[in-house]
Amino acid sequence: MNTTFAEALRRLRADRGLSQQQVADLLHVDRSTVAKWESGDRLPDAVTLARLAECLGVDIRLLLDLSTAGGERPRVILVDDERIILAGGLPILRSALPGAVVTGFTRPSDALAYAKANRVSLAFLDIELGKLSGLELCRMLLQISPRTNVFYLTAYSEYALDAWSTGACGFMVKPLTVEAVREQLKRLRHPVGGLGLP
Repeated sequence: MNTTFAEALRRLRADRGLSQQQVADLLHVDRSTVAKWESGDRLPDAVTLARLAECLGVDIRLLLDLSTAGGERPRVILVDDERIILAGGLPILRSALPGAVVTGFTRPSDALAYAKANRVSLAFLDIELGKLSGLELCRMLLQISPRTNVFYLTAYSEYALDAWSTGACGFMVKPLTVEAVREQLKRLRHPVGGLGLP
């Protein structure tokens, strides 16, 4: 339950003189959806969060930070079976996402164990991981936490069509760059605050 976001949303809505029904009408959602946000039972998705920020006249970064408040830094994983890719990719992710805890794995099983113990906000997955493909790993991560944003990494662009059918947010051709990572963040399906973006 995210009471910080809920309380702020109630206050911001009241400050604008809007009812729950008026906010619902502006966002094309049910009033009960707004009520669930304000009770802390649910959070809006990234697209709705952007529309909500516009409706309330606030910067989306405020709502992002509130939606992930609680003192816990967002967790980001990079999974690639080649250690050299991890060695080069982890510093890039840490530079692009300075507010996040970034962890790398060469074995999908280790990444799954980590995801079961920690809420993973973003996952960057190589598609070719040996016995278990990145496509399968994506599905497993989303079973653990449907709010995980997954991006695929590969040297082979022909995987792009298969990648879109798994619930991933984006697809990146290696090598990683800070600019490419930040560009992909525009495609998040679920909001993530606290990444330390400029």
